Order: sequence, then structure tokens, then C-alpha cells
Amino acid sequence: MADSIFRKLRDGGEEGELSPALTIEETVASPFGLDVSNYLLSNLSSSILAGKSKSQGLVLVTFSRSPSFYIQFLKQKGIVVSESSKWIRILDCYTDPLGWFDQSSSGWNEGSSLIKLHKCVSDLKRMFSLIIEAGRELVGNGKMRFCVAIDSVNELLRHSSMTLVSGLLTDLRSHAQVSGLFWSLNTDLHQEKVTNALEYVSTMKANLEPLCPTSDGKKNALESLFSVHQDFGKGRFHVRFKLRKGRVRVMSEEYHVDQTGINFSPISSADTVIAPAKSLLPKVLFNLQLSEKERVEKEKVVLPFEHQGNGKSIDIYDGRRSLLDGKIEAAPLSSGELQTDVASSGKGGEIIYFRDSDDENPDSDEDPDDDLDI
Repeated sequence: MADSIFRKLRDGGEEGELSPALTIEETVASPFGLDVSNYLLSNLSSSILAGKSKSQGLVLVTFSRSPSFYIQFLKQKGIVVSESSKWIRILDCYTDPLGWFDQSSSGWNEGSSLIKLHKCVSDLKRMFSLIIEAGRELVGNGKMRFCVAIDSVNELLRHSSMTLVSGLLTDLRSHAQVSGLFWSLNTDLHQEKVTNALEYVSTMKANLEPLCPTSDGKKNALESLFSVHQDFGKGRFHVRFKLRKGRVRVMSEEYHVDQTGINFSPISSADTVIAPAKSLLPKVLFNLQLSEKERVEKEKVVLPFEHQGNGKSIDIYDGRRSLLDGKIEAAPLSSGELQTDVASSGKGGEIIYFRDSDDENPDSDEDPDDDLDI
């Protein structure tokens, strides 16, 4: 399933459509959104270098970690990032986000084309211009496209309003040269309206669910602490894809975080809990099924206007026979007489139709109210 997200970002959107965007949601109980972001970063970098991606470059915007961290991370994955790299640009919003320092401390020269320092993260218009400028340094001004990765929007939301941040992401998605966009978000740090706004902008949403349950009062503090320590780094990874025509597809798998990074695997059948049939029914305030006693009592209820018999047999018209059976069926035509009449008339065929009663409507074959005693 994580591979499905990667393929969406690698292939990008169709021509004339907005580029795909992914929100990676983490929580305090499962703080591994940056690990998922790094997983996508390394895979996209490999596909760009191998020429298997529609995007020809990658612009990385760093807020939570320094550019040197990501350069070292890609080096561990076998991807060498040097000053002469023509496929990646890094916009440094980590080193000096408020413009307090006079010189850069990122470890690269001030005139480096690989890393660009952005000292005022609250100026989102300037940030948008720097991202597009960095991407065009990689692919030019033609129809070639590049991907944008923002490691975290938590720090960005500290200095700018939700409206401005969502506007920045929307502008990046709608740019003709941006093929894909993804970012991580800690939902415990923001109000629900903030997460809803970012989910509305994105076409995919991934959230991490911890494997260890939260304390509900049934366990003591020591047992809860032990379970959290034992299962920390394990959980479920859920992804929701927004498809065309308003359809939504949800997929899930397991994740495990170790020293090498985050790993994904299908959900094992042993861990899958099958709910009983009764639990699958909707929760309502009344019973959907009758007991044997209730069924007997129901049969004793006399419905209004129902035929009660009054000592006579109840004869209800079923739409296929006449209530005046004696009059109409008294003189049926035999097959021999019918053939003689047809032969004498000289016609090739004839259909004979007998209405059930004289007062019946021509197009009616049944009386819907005949079972009522009116």
C-alpha cells in the first residue's frame, strides 16, 4: 500500500489536472510521520536517478531537520548528493526560520546552488517563488516537471495561518510543473479544522495507528507502560485515496520501525479479528428480530378492515380468477368447438379474452383493495 502512494507521486497527475498531494498524519502515540516521509523521499530519489519517474527533479523543503541530516540519510540509502547534483534542490527553512543570524550555519557555502536558505518562513509568497525557482533550475521552463517534498508543516503553521498554508499548498498543486507534493502533520498539535483543511487540499491521506491500546482504566500504570514499551514502533498504516467521481478507497497494512527505517507488510490473518454477525448490525434502540412470544402475539392482532369471516369462508380475489365462477365458467368452450369456429370463420387465428367482471377497468387485472372489508 505504501508502494501505491509512491507510484501515485512518481507518476504524477494527468495533463490538465491538479497534481496528487499526500498528507501524512502522525500522533504523539505514533510519531513516525517523518519516517514515512523519508521512505517516500528515498524511493522518489531513486526513481528520478533511474529515469523511471515522470518528474525530473525534487525540491525538498526542510523545517524539522537540517539539510545535512537528509543528505546523510540519502547517502545511507546509496544515493550520493553532491554540489554538482542536478536532480535535487533543498530549501533550508530549519537553520534560521526567523532571520536571527547573519551567516548560514548549514555547512555549505553561501553561494551553493544545492541548498538555499530561507530566513523568513512567514513570507509564504517568497517561499512559493523560491520553490518554483529551485525546481526550474532542475528542469527548466518547459514542460518538464518536478516533485515537492515538505518534511513537516507543523513549524510552518506556527508562523502562518491555516488559510495561508493551505493556499500555498493549493498553489503548488495547481502549478503546471509540479508533478506531486507530500508533507507530514502531527494532528495532536492542531485543531480539527486545521487537519480538515489540509485533508481537503490533499488527494491522499495516510495516518499511523499505534498497535498498543491507550489506557482505559482497566490496566494499571505499570502494565500500560510495559505494553507501550513492548509495542512501540509497531502499528497499522491506513491510507485513503480520493478517486474520481467522489469515490474513496481505503487500504491498510502493518508498519514496523527499526534502525534501518520504516518497513511495511501485509496485515497478518492472525492479527485480524473477525467480528461476530450480531456486532455487524447497526446499533439501534430497538430489536430488529422478533422473539417467538412476540411472533405469536403479532399473529393474534386483528388488523383494521380485514375480513373476519363471520362464519363464512373467506374468499379473497387473487387477480387470476373471477368471484363469479359459476356464471363465467358455466359454459366453457371446448377445444373442438373453438377450432370449428376458427375454421369456419376463415381467419388464421383469434385471441379470446374474458374479463373477470363487467365493472372491471379495461387495463386492470387485479383489485388491490379486495382484501379489505370496506
